[in-house]
Amino acid sequence: MPKDFAAGFTVVPHRHERAQLIHATDGTMRVSTASGVWVVPPQRALWMPAGIEHAIAMLSDVTMRTLYLRDDAAPFMPDSCRVLPVSPLLRELIVRATELPLQYDEHGPAGHVVALILAELRGLRSLPLQLPMPADARLRGVCQALLDAPGDPRPLAAWARPLNASARTLARRFQRETGLSFGAWRQQARVLEAMGRLAGGAPVTQVALDLGYDSVSAFSAMFRRAAGAPPSAWRHPPSGER
Repeated sequence: MPKDFAAGFTVVPHRHERAQLIHATDGTMRVSTASGVWVVPPQRALWMPAGIEHAIAMLSDVTMRTLYLRDDAAPFMPDSCRVLPVSPLLRELIVRATELPLQYDEHGPAGHVVALILAELRGLRSLPLQLPMPADARLRGVCQALLDAPGDPRPLAAWARPLNASARTLARRFQRETGLSFGAWRQQARVLEAMGRLAGGAPVTQVALDLGYDSVSAFSAMFRRAAGAPPSAWRHPPSGER
């Protein structure tokens, strides 16, 4: 399915009978399920198993190129969502596949394109671009607020007061349901938000300030520790700058 979306557009929660390889040749997406949130910048794709309800938010203008796969087409793929790297070869194969008719000749050239895609998928390793979401409704509300405003600096105690709960109680539940402390979760949320903005061409300085950091150096140090690379490695200039 080749389709283009404007920044800010949201695909409402839905599910498919077939698994998906959700990819954008340009732009960055945030995909949400009941169990987690994934940021999908260019050069990445999200494997979405069949039957999982998910929503997609466009963090920038997105040129989406999605593939749908039958259950028996890729039995080696995981049964949970994974962010995968997309090589230049796989990218071109995905683009070509979206140009094929739905009923293509599996024994002709089109079949060879699809066979190459499956061969490429078989060897891919997932990337740590997931943000686990808690099941507790109160904590999900806090997490959603932070996804909407990742630069919010309030400590957990400030979030706990309007919920009529103690910070200690929420902290224990947060750790149990996500495997992360509140502080670690918020940092991961900021890292994923930064990746999306940087991949969309936002300046590093602006991203750092928007996410609540007092200096670019502090933001860059945090980002490098979490992502294993400096923010500049993730920044892709807008189309007009290329």
